[in-house]
Amino acid sequence: MIKPLPPEPQPAPQQIDPICDEKNGAKAGAATDETGRLGTAPTTAAMSLTRRLTLLLAMFLSVGGVVIALLAASYGRQAAEQTYDRLLLGAAGQIAAAISVQDGQIITNLPVSAFELLAQAPDDRLFYAVIDPKGGLVTGDDLAFPQGRGTRFFDGVDQGEATRFVALERIFAERGFAGVVTVVVGQTALARADLAAEITRNALAISALAGGLLVLLAVLVTRAALGPLRSIEAALIARAPQDLTALNLPVPREIARLVAALNGFMSRLDRTMSMNSRLLADASHQIRTPIAALRAQAELAADEPDPARLRRIAGRIHARAIDLTRLTEQMLSRAMIIHRADAAAQTLVDLRDVAMDAAEEVGDAQPNRRRDLRLDLPDTPVLAMADDLSLREAAKNLVMNALIHGKPPVRIQVRGETLGPHHLAVVAVQDAGMGPLALPAGKGPPKAMGSSKGTGLGLQIVRAVAAAHGGVLATRKGPNSFEAAIELPAATRPEKGATR
Repeated sequence: MIKPLPPEPQPAPQQIDPICDEKNGAKAGAATDETGRLGTAPTTAAMSLTRRLTLLLAMFLSVGGVVIALLAASYGRQAAEQTYDRLLLGAAGQIAAAISVQDGQIITNLPVSAFELLAQAPDDRLFYAVIDPKGGLVTGDDLAFPQGRGTRFFDGVDQGEATRFVALERIFAERGFAGVVTVVVGQTALARADLAAEITRNALAISALAGGLLVLLAVLVTRAALGPLRSIEAALIARAPQDLTALNLPVPREIARLVAALNGFMSRLDRTMSMNSRLLADASHQIRTPIAALRAQAELAADEPDPARLRRIAGRIHARAIDLTRLTEQMLSRAMIIHRADAAAQTLVDLRDVAMDAAEEVGDAQPNRRRDLRLDLPDTPVLAMADDLSLREAAKNLVMNALIHGKPPVRIQVRGETLGPHHLAVVAVQDAGMGPLALPAGKGPPKAMGSSKGTGLGLQIVRAVAAAHGGVLATRKGPNSFEAAIELPAATRPEKGATR
């Protein structure tokens, strides 16, 4: 019986473990990091880049292993066929060369060397036959072979075993004999199958070794490439919670964008936290005094028997309450501006709509001062990329400051301007007063208004809004007027406007 080919080895599947098991992945809540500080455990598990790459390579190598196994098996069979076909052909050639003709008879002297070639496969059985021109058997085994011309190989079965044959012809043209003598040599295919299996195993072993080295190299390269990420992790873990300064680490170009994004995020977070801290400090400072004054006035009113003086005290309490209400509104407005500075998306805004909305809201809040407001709007849109709500709040603060600290009339103007190569979209508020005390004309941080009621929060809000939109708060003094203007980059070049 022919020995079956041994099973072709397959690459062993690799066990891929997730970075965290299910128990760790499902765990949420407080956890302690490497530094011992209390942190938040991850709520979802993610496979590491190293293991992800290993999995992809294992899948690729598994598919490649199947392809290589098929190719190696095909190559092994072909190589074994060629090797043993040459041995068969050599043996048949030696037998054919030993044939001679004497007195018209075929004489066969079988050379020992012919069978020594085939004896390299000791488990296989040999067959041979010498056939005369008429098809008669001269010597050897009675073998059936296909008719044809020239040297030809063919397969057969003997006693249930696959057998390979070669038929070789030798032409004789002598005085007493002429014709073609055919030599047929066969051998069972056990050695062929063993050689094909050995070639296949060797090819698969080399492929498996190369694949394992490739996976190992990929893991080492990936870990080396992720080294800068570990340095970033270590730098962040070692920082104090309040340290939001930019990371300054030597990293490859591919990770530099990640570091830049982290630095940008920390910068925005630092800016927001700083603004919140200033807001809390200002609130504690600004609100404490009005509340203390209200409390003192209320205590006086409780002990005051004179109705006339009690009415005056009640008036002062009412005025203080109005001031406190406006101060609270400004503080809330400033908190809203801080929140929307980085959170709100900017859209294309027509400053004429901003001016009309600001005038309407201020007129509703101060109905007795509505007659002091004037609108000066162009016929064409004045556009800017802005957060409409923040910009409207800033315009309202300018109008309220002008009504409280300036002199009527208060004119709300929208215009487009060109300043050198820059095109500006401007919303300005003018009044007939002298403006804040100790404030030179120009662009800068305005101080508190000259009135004793001023806190300076209104113009701080306006300046913060202008800066968040890439603009400035500009102030100008005239002989009998004062103007505070929000100057923003124009979205399109204004069709009409002043040139400064």
